[in-house]
Amino acid sequence: MTRFHPTHSGERITESLVELARCSKLHRIVVAGAKGAEVMFALHRRGYIRVATTGTCGLPHGQYDVALVDWEGQSIKALETTLDWLVHFLASSAVLAVWVDSREGGVNRKLKSMLERLGFRIEAGTHCEHGVAVSARRLDAAQTAVAA
Repeated sequence: MTRFHPTHSGERITESLVELARCSKLHRIVVAGAKGAEVMFALHRRGYIRVATTGTCGLPHGQYDVALVDWEGQSIKALETTLDWLVHFLASSAVLAVWVDSREGGVNRKLKSMLERLGFRIEAGTHCEHGVAVSARRLDAAQTAVAA
């Protein structure tokens, strides 16, 4: 895993998401959120060349290993709509890392409930930059890994 040297809050959030998702430079990554293009270019500069935004990711057929979602300044309800759409782009073993501005009340509980409804289980989380970041994996993928 590559260590970043963050210079501002957006880079610290991106670093947290990459670390939570345990991204490698070989992973196919899709980024979502208002700063998707900015995050994509920052990752490209760091050597992650298999990165796309939700605007450039093509048709959904489970082609991405990781989704990084930087959800700033938008409602948790809008996040749910985006995730409902985004999960179709993720492989069955994919990791979803989400950062949400925690100024909206009850964000932790809402995020956990939303991810569970989509079939994901939170594996790790942290507080960073006035928000909360979590990584989650599909429940069926986690059960398959335990069985193997």
